Amino acid sequence: MYRTHTNDQLRASDTGKEVTLSGWVQKTRNKGFMIWVDLRDRYGITQLIFDEERTDADVMKMAAELGREFVVQATGKVIERESKNPNIPTGDIEILVQEFKILNESLTPPFTIEDDTDGGDDLRMKYRYLDIRRKPVRENLIFRHKVTMAVRNYLSAQDFVEVETPYLIKSTPEGARDFVVPSRMNEGQFYALPQSPQTFKQLLMVGGMDRYFQIVKCFRDEDLRADRQPEFTQIDCEMAFVEQEDILQTFEGLTRHLLKEINGVEIGDFPRMTFDEAMKRYGNDKPDIRFGMEFGELNEVSQHKEFNVFNQAELVVGIAVPGGNEMSRKQIDGLINWVKRPQIGALGMVYVRCNEDGSFKSSVDKFYDQDDLKNWADVTGAEAGDLICVLSGDANKVRAQLSALRMEMGERLGLRKADEFAPLWVIDFPLLEWDEETERFHAMHHPFTSPKPGQLDMLDTDPAAVRANAYDLVLNGNEIGGGSIRIHDKEVQSLMFDHLGFTPEEAKAQFGFLMDAFQYGAPPHGGIAFGLDRLVSILGGQETIRDFIAFPKNNSGRDVMIDAPANIDDEQLKELHIRLDL
Repeated sequence: MYRTHTNDQLRASDTGKEVTLSGWVQKTRNKGFMIWVDLRDRYGITQLIFDEERTDADVMKMAAELGREFVVQATGKVIERESKNPNIPTGDIEILVQEFKILNESLTPPFTIEDDTDGGDDLRMKYRYLDIRRKPVRENLIFRHKVTMAVRNYLSAQDFVEVETPYLIKSTPEGARDFVVPSRMNEGQFYALPQSPQTFKQLLMVGGMDRYFQIVKCFRDEDLRADRQPEFTQIDCEMAFVEQEDILQTFEGLTRHLLKEINGVEIGDFPRMTFDEAMKRYGNDKPDIRFGMEFGELNEVSQHKEFNVFNQAELVVGIAVPGGNEMSRKQIDGLINWVKRPQIGALGMVYVRCNEDGSFKSSVDKFYDQDDLKNWADVTGAEAGDLICVLSGDANKVRAQLSALRMEMGERLGLRKADEFAPLWVIDFPLLEWDEETERFHAMHHPFTSPKPGQLDMLDTDPAAVRANAYDLVLNGNEIGGGSIRIHDKEVQSLMFDHLGFTPEEAKAQFGFLMDAFQYGAPPHGGIAFGLDRLVSILGGQETIRDFIAFPKNNSGRDVMIDAPANIDDEQLKELHIRLDL
């Protein structure tokens, strides 16, 4: 038996017991005649004591030669500590060691295995197996486990059935780039790794499964950010015989359950907002509603003077930064430089100080009087002590720029609190969006999304105005889930493919199996997929998903621990009928 207890279990009530513990050496303190060792495992830390008057000389010698991260086994008696440690659960006791074994030695780790480590991100990712020994990483992975168990328990109680779908599928032209897998047995042909199990879950509805879910790996070959990985995990769900309201109620219930079960937070009914309203009020379709600073559109009150920057703009829009009038001129100049960075792309920023005496001071006083600036304050909701920040230009661009500024100010002012949760449904997205590069419409979500009831005929007359029967769930300014009511009629699906630029032959080649299935009694159905990595990180009070993934890739999509992707030898390439010299 390697251990009778784990390193978090023993208490003062266990004094006098003989126990066996195993684990890793966290640190040692050697006084010569007495040695203390902090023994760590996944569960906690217990202090071992070696005393030359009470411990065998050979055991003392082994203890004196211990290095960090040695794997050891210790047998001894639980005794009361003279110097107690209130910071750990086992801090009242220690183990007087009588028998001792070194189970495995360790090289000196390249960074300290402690909560606050001296290892940088790249180094810790290279030695991720060591990083996982650190409490913050270990607890993040355990936290992820608790979330997935809560998801499974909730959905199972709601009569959902977990079904696995294939990983080796067919490449499709919509969405992000596929990862492709060459087939050795079918020369010149390739599988694709799924970006989602979309068509398979629809086929499960045709198959009568009624309520399906899967916690599933998905793959997208796209540029990476802190909240994206080439492989990621979805909570993928689908339901038959449902309308949009059924989906929203079911998965609002799941989210509410997770917030209560995991975070101890009770939330009432989730607010809802249309896509158009979200863009108008916040400049993006996943607004963080934990704080205000809603957009005020200023065209009517700013385009009547000789300030051509505003007069020539499609949109003039501003926000009121609470308490922003306290900012110095240097700080405001820094803010102007911030919005002019290439990542944001604004050409400049106009600002208005709202003074405590009710007067205003702006960077465009030459063109606007006090009555004008008061109108700006009224539109943006600015109060005395605030700072109004105004951007102008092309409507779509300026909304995105001001949205970035709003989020930045929310961060700087401490308004984006990790322990506050503000969920929001965003509904009524455009069904199609125009791509200037290809000069055709693309599905905003995917080609299987149904238009809102009664809007199908508008596809021929005004396709840009058609709204999708789609919905996104937003939490704290992050999209954590999205879905739609699907098309379940073959003729409607054919019409959608036609409007997306597919020829009948292309549609049949890519999705003929789904169209065929629709001819055998496909029920009305819809679903949603949550990004598990992102959801877990937000519930855990962070926004970087890598912290909650056991073995993540870096920002270049590489696994620096196993050095992947990597070259393969010529013989393998030959078997796969691949030549790299073409």
